[in-house]
Amino acid sequence: MMKYNTVIFDMDGLLIDSEPLWYEAANEVFAQYGKHLSAAEYADTTGLRTKEFVEWWFTKMSIPPDHADEAKNDIIKLVIKKVKQKAKPLPGLQHIFNFFITKKYKIGLATSSPVDLINEVIDYLKIKNYLQAISSAEDLPFGKPHPQVYLNCADSLGVSPAQCICFEDSFNGMIAAKAAK
Repeated sequence: MMKYNTVIFDMDGLLIDSEPLWYEAANEVFAQYGKHLSAAEYADTTGLRTKEFVEWWFTKMSIPPDHADEAKNDIIKLVIKKVKQKAKPLPGLQHIFNFFITKKYKIGLATSSPVDLINEVIDYLKIKNYLQAISSAEDLPFGKPHPQVYLNCADSLGVSPAQCICFEDSFNGMIAAKAAK
C-alpha cells in the first residue's frame, strides 16, 4: 500500500464559504429570465462547472440556450464581485494548511471553478505559497464527477492519485475524487 504524502482540496464550499454566493449570483442572473432556483434545486447541481450548471438549468427551465454563454459569464462575474465584497474563509483553514505543511505533504487545489475566480480566492485567502499545484476543470472535456481535474492535479504534483487525500464538500466532487484513485 502506498503512503499518503499529498493532499488535494476542492475550493468552493470547502476553503471559502462561496456556495451561498454562487446561489445568489445564479438567481440574480436567472431572474432576468423570470426564473428562480430553490436552495434544494441549487444543491442538486453543486460541484458542476458553471457552463454545465447553466446548460442544465436552462434546459430544465426551458430558457432559450442561445443565452447560456452570456448567463455563464454573468454568473462568474457576479461571483467574483461577491467574493471580493463578502466571502469568508471557512474555519480552520490556516490550521489545516499548517498541519499538512508540518507533515511535509504536498498540497494541491482541484476545482470546477474558472481560473479568474481561483486566482481571486487564492489571493483573498493568502494561500498561494501553500499550493504546489492548481487544477481547474473549467476547460477540461468533462467536469466533476469525472476525475480528470484530480488526476491532473496529482500529475502536476508528481504523485500517484493513490498517494492523495482529497477533501471535498459536494457529491459530484466526492465521486470525482474517489474515481481518481
